[in-house]
Amino acid sequence: MDFEMRDNASAFTSASQQARIWTEGWVLDQMYCPACGAEPLLDFANNAPVADFYCGACAEEYELKSKKTKTFGRKLTDGAYGTMMQRLESDSVPSLMMLGYDADARTVRDLAVIPKPFFTPDIIERRKPLGPNARRAGWTGCNILIHKVPKLGRIDLVRDQVPLPRERVLEAWQKTNFLRTQTFDRKGWALDVLTCVEAVTKTTPDFTLADIYAFEDRLSALHPDNNNVRPKIRQQLQVLRDAGLVRFMGRGRYRDLGFSNHA
Repeated sequence: MDFEMRDNASAFTSASQQARIWTEGWVLDQMYCPACGAEPLLDFANNAPVADFYCGACAEEYELKSKKTKTFGRKLTDGAYGTMMQRLESDSVPSLMMLGYDADARTVRDLAVIPKPFFTPDIIERRKPLGPNARRAGWTGCNILIHKVPKLGRIDLVRDQVPLPRERVLEAWQKTNFLRTQTFDRKGWALDVLTCVEAVTKTTPDFTLADIYAFEDRLSALHPDNNNVRPKIRQQLQVLRDAGLVRFMGRGRYRDLGFSNHA
């Protein structure tokens, strides 16, 4: 894999436009589809408003966000809040590729992907509307809260200019596919309980049902229409067990099978 981005943006004077051409060109030249492994990815004609790339084999769609910093931090700026919420409800949000690059050396440093099922209202932050003196007064944007995405949903493809083995990337993606069969509400519950599991298994893979019950108030706040939080927790632990993410050890004890990936 070549990490140098081609100098194909000389016609543009804007640094942001140059970066977009460099990074999108690199993905088209070097990257495969993390969902199925096919290559190359294809770009949408006429600047599609939702996504930047798609896979010709499995039809997975991707949006690219790039930054000339080492890490992406806790949040990413995105477009209109209302449009984002509509896309979430219609399940038309693409998977998100996050690319970090060195602008001076014009090289790619890191690349990660968040599969589309991990986009829920809980990770979308509404920004303040633009003031009355702004060109688009009243327009309201949003942020994507990366820090709220479970570790399972952040799949590294390149880390410090070292590409991860393709089979490992595909395996990591496969572990997220169970979410695609969940309804909108059930997907939110599964992700919330998964986040609780990851929170209590930072130093050990083993946890108990009581450990997850300790998040009852938090889960109640996230799902105020549900008055049976504890049965819902047990149900979602079964979903995670069936997906091969946790193992039931008996007597209210569990083991996080993805512990090594997020410890």
